[in-house]
Amino acid sequence: MKIIVSMLLFALLLNASDTINSSPLTLDEAIEILKSENLEIKVAKLDVDSAKADADTASGNHWGKLDFIQDVANSNDAGNVFGFKLASREASFGDFGFAEFDGTNPNILTVQPNDLNYPDARTFFQSKLKYEVPLFTGFQISSYEEIMTSMTQMKTLEKEQVVNEKIYQLIKSFYDMALLKNSTKHLSTILENIVTLEKMTQNMIEVGYAKKVDLLEVQAKKGNVERLIAQMNSNQKLLYHYISFLLNKEVRSIQTPSSDVPLPSCSNEKILNNNIDIQRASTGLEIRKSMLNVAKSSYYPMVGAFAEISTADNTFLGDASDHKAYSVGARLTWNIFNGGIDEAKIEKSRIEQMKTQTEVQLAKKGISLQIDKIRTEIETFDSEIASLEKELILADEIYKNYEGRYREKLSSMSDVIIKQSEQIQKILQLQQAHNKRNERIFALEKLANGEQK
Repeated sequence: MKIIVSMLLFALLLNASDTINSSPLTLDEAIEILKSENLEIKVAKLDVDSAKADADTASGNHWGKLDFIQDVANSNDAGNVFGFKLASREASFGDFGFAEFDGTNPNILTVQPNDLNYPDARTFFQSKLKYEVPLFTGFQISSYEEIMTSMTQMKTLEKEQVVNEKIYQLIKSFYDMALLKNSTKHLSTILENIVTLEKMTQNMIEVGYAKKVDLLEVQAKKGNVERLIAQMNSNQKLLYHYISFLLNKEVRSIQTPSSDVPLPSCSNEKILNNNIDIQRASTGLEIRKSMLNVAKSSYYPMVGAFAEISTADNTFLGDASDHKAYSVGARLTWNIFNGGIDEAKIEKSRIEQMKTQTEVQLAKKGISLQIDKIRTEIETFDSEIASLEKELILADEIYKNYEGRYREKLSSMSDVIIKQSEQIQKILQLQQAHNKRNERIFALEKLANGEQK
């Protein structure tokens, strides 16, 4: 029983860690959870770590490499056996066949020594430490190091772009939820008015002041409003699913913002300085400059050095100290001519650098154009919202007036329903205008690298 209870408690704790339902989640809390739990952001962070590892790899080439080499062989090949003995410092004159020369043959050059040509098989163990280091590579290694550092910066910017995009989607979801709830509230008020109108119409039918068709019109409008409310409730559920997806946790309740999205106060110049796309383009330009340096390195000589120490014997580390040997040296390699390939590569790198430089200028002008366009659109939506809010107030008053006129038999039910439809239409238009304005403000914040978040 204790085991079962423990398992149930563990399951409850595990489920609680994946669900956020203790209290309505605020936008600031959601953003912090997003940064640590969103799966796409985690992947972007891993890409940055991978790029840092590549940069460390490029930097490590400065230090060369140290290898331990262990050879084990067994052979009766004459050349191998003699070479094994020389490496082990154990060769003797007997290996040359002097034991077979008896002095009776005056021409020693005709003797074919059996010991040298047909030696017994020999086992060979050689242990070697070898260190190789580049001394000068025509600035190639340092250029590759700069490229990898810039690539790390590029991946960091891409990660920030993913973070900003997900924050943008999260904030937009919160404000969309606020607009849905506000519109639902307005429609619920209208629904209450329709229910009141329905009861009033039923009473008027009983006393002969209204017709059954009036009641049917009211009930049809009531069904229409109920359908709109149901659609908005369904959209709220979908938004909760999407927010849960972004946070990688189940979210059941959020605290919606109480006001409209504030307009970013940063200047166009500041937006351009913070814009990630421009920063990425500038980083790409730095990569092109380093690639040009890599291409120019083919004009320089390559100089490297090495040192090694070894010991050999017919047993592993046998007489290691007595049989040790060393070698040190250096090598210079300089390509003098290769058909103009190096020059062509340098010219291509120079052209790519000029192309990237032009793309940076194009990105700045394109972003500036977007900023001006978005600011103009926001001003347009501000005017539209102000106008629609006044029109909604007027539509509410007109509906109340027509409802009163209907009670006094001065207007038909059709007139009341028409005015109520205009009321609903203004609510939906106002919601759409707020949505469009918010979307444009979020777009401006994205261009500013989330400056206002």
